[in-house]
Amino acid sequence: MSTAKVTYLGNLRCSNEHLKSRNKYNTDAPTDNNGKGEAFSPTDTVATGLANCMLTVMGIKANAINVLLDGATAMVTKTMAAEPRRISKIEIVFDLPEGIDLKSQKILENTGNTCPVHYSLHPDIEKVITFNWG
Repeated sequence: MSTAKVTYLGNLRCSNEHLKSRNKYNTDAPTDNNGKGEAFSPTDTVATGLANCMLTVMGIKANAINVLLDGATAMVTKTMAAEPRRISKIEIVFDLPEGIDLKSQKILENTGNTCPVHYSLHPDIEKVITFNWG
């Protein structure tokens, strides 16, 4: 069974629908690649997908060890390379709640760094991950 449906709308824009939930979002080509940059670019979704995956598995682990991660944020910076055009680096700075003991912090950091998206990205993509606790 398919996960999503992607429809090309024209003018370098796609509509993306998650089939189970019916949630939708659009992507646009970035301004540096002939687009309008009015929505996430496809490569933006890859970079933010890493942060989403890391926070999700950290949340699962946090629940298992009775730690509250609510309010955690991640700032994502994506760097592109040319020839071939590709993502060369993803930088993520996590701001995480205070009051979490050092052992739990290390468990959660390890969990985030071993998420499925992290393992799925090409090893040539540099990943710079910073965890700021409290």
